[in-house]
Amino acid sequence: MKNKAIFIDRDGTININTHYISDPEDFVMYEGVGKGVRILQDKGYLIIVVTNQSGIARGYFTEEDLKNVHQRMEDEFAEFGVRLDGIYYCPHHPEDRCQCRKPNTALFEEAIKGHDIDTSMSFMIGDKELDIVAGKKIGLKTILVPERHEREGLINNIKEWQYLPDYIADNFLDAIEWIIINEQ
Repeated sequence: MKNKAIFIDRDGTININTHYISDPEDFVMYEGVGKGVRILQDKGYLIIVVTNQSGIARGYFTEEDLKNVHQRMEDEFAEFGVRLDGIYYCPHHPEDRCQCRKPNTALFEEAIKGHDIDTSMSFMIGDKELDIVAGKKIGLKTILVPERHEREGLINNIKEWQYLPDYIADNFLDAIEWIIINEQ
């Protein structure tokens, strides 16, 4: 039997998006994320983080800096008893037109193959259109959790999106409740 998974964007979804985080001290997890991910992990979901990190290509930080930020994220999740099953990131500049940068799906494909994931039983949680597009392209149910300061703008323009989210959550825990109600 294949695994079910939750794919989660990092900046703006798991943590406050302060743009190009290079210092682990700048990583601040949103309230409710640790608790919510623990609920999903306890329900048997693999937890996969998929994130664009063009700050590497732009020279804002190194892969070692990113590794340190991800260690901080893993440490914070561990405080809730959560172990991430994978962290996949794209280090490329948007102009590189790589296949791993969301909304492209190479990182998702790698995780799906490596963890034997059934996309029909899996979800994508993100704060931007590109998260929804990537999730839809790969066959996931998608949940948009807009950052508070971007919510109105995203909602007002959503009818113009190529793919619509399956649900727009008020916050991360609202997204978790929706997943539990809609899981197969």
